[in-house]
Amino acid sequence: MRILLAEDEKSLSRAVQTILEKNHYSVDVVFDGAEAYNYLQSSNYDGVILDIMMPKMDGITVLKRIREQGIKTPVLILTAKSEVDDKVLGLDSGANDYLTKPFAAKELLARIRAMTRNQTIHSDSQLHVGNITLDSVSFELSSPSGSFRLANKEYQMMELLMRNPKNMISTEHFMERIWGFDSETEIKVVWVYISYLRKKLEALHADIQIRVTRNIGYSLEEIK
Repeated sequence: MRILLAEDEKSLSRAVQTILEKNHYSVDVVFDGAEAYNYLQSSNYDGVILDIMMPKMDGITVLKRIREQGIKTPVLILTAKSEVDDKVLGLDSGANDYLTKPFAAKELLARIRAMTRNQTIHSDSQLHVGNITLDSVSFELSSPSGSFRLANKEYQMMELLMRNPKNMISTEHFMERIWGFDSETEIKVVWVYISYLRKKLEALHADIQIRVTRNIGYSLEEIK
């Protein structure tokens, strides 16, 4: 899942980013409201963590504007403002949840899971394609022959493929969805991770494979 983190306190932002990435989220980080607003207009996210007190544009204004434009991305307000009226304002402005600082990492993750629940498969933490299972709790890719615990980017790529079996996914879409559209990472990294996943599928004796269509992209297909 891809999360936008808008928090101007850079030490806290780094800490939250680390927590999220260790739990297999892809994270884009911005430090002011105007940048958050621009990112939300130009890219798709599974969720947003939004501070209220930010330079250039406050979080409530960002929230109101995206809701007015019909952007329904789930939003978690993360702020030092703890008064009831502040919470009511945030929720009435279109936030899905509200978490005050300081907070526990476990609670942050639980609230993100709850907030994005409608984005995932209801009541099931596993994806199944062919004889392959991907578990969103343990991050394991498995078959009757065994299992592998996937690294962060591996998991995100495999999740995207398994949520869209037989659909072509371009290299550019992988880059934008997982590394972020402004990432300086070289695009060939996608092929490197695809290679890792293909080797794991082969070792698991999978009856599906990641097929490459030159200059178009990748798709998850049954082995015939």
